[in-house]
Amino acid sequence: MLAEALTALAAAGGAGVVQAAGTDAWEGLRSRLARWFGRGDAERERDELQRLEHSAAEVVAADSGTADRVRARLEVVWQTRIETLLEGLDDEQRAEAAALLQELLDQAAVPPPSGEAGGVSGNTFKGPTAFQVGNHNRQDVRFGPRS
Repeated sequence: MLAEALTALAAAGGAGVVQAAGTDAWEGLRSRLARWFGRGDAERERDELQRLEHSAAEVVAADSGTADRVRARLEVVWQTRIETLLEGLDDEQRAEAAALLQELLDQAAVPPPSGEAGGVSGNTFKGPTAFQVGNHNRQDVRFGPRS
């Protein structure tokens, strides 16, 4: 069983694959991640490239009714694949692989779409306020009568 930090890293890896699919970050991430999985084995690297491409195609092809379900499933698939690889390594290899995976994810982080800088400044809120910043978030706000 993996340490909590490695499980969190694997989850971030699964999410990173799905978030990058179909974006400008995809090409770089998919090739680096396939190399990471391949660990020097060219055939395994090719197999991982095919798996990554198949996953990206699923994400891109999903319609609005199935997109969330497809994305969630693929995040789990890739998290599990990453966990399995890490579990099969000795402590030294695992630490090295984890550091490399973290570096890959940092390099491939998908920036927010233009107009969504993720920060807020110069705002004044008076009274009941609901505020949310993020990508693919949902917020339902209901203000009822004051008590």
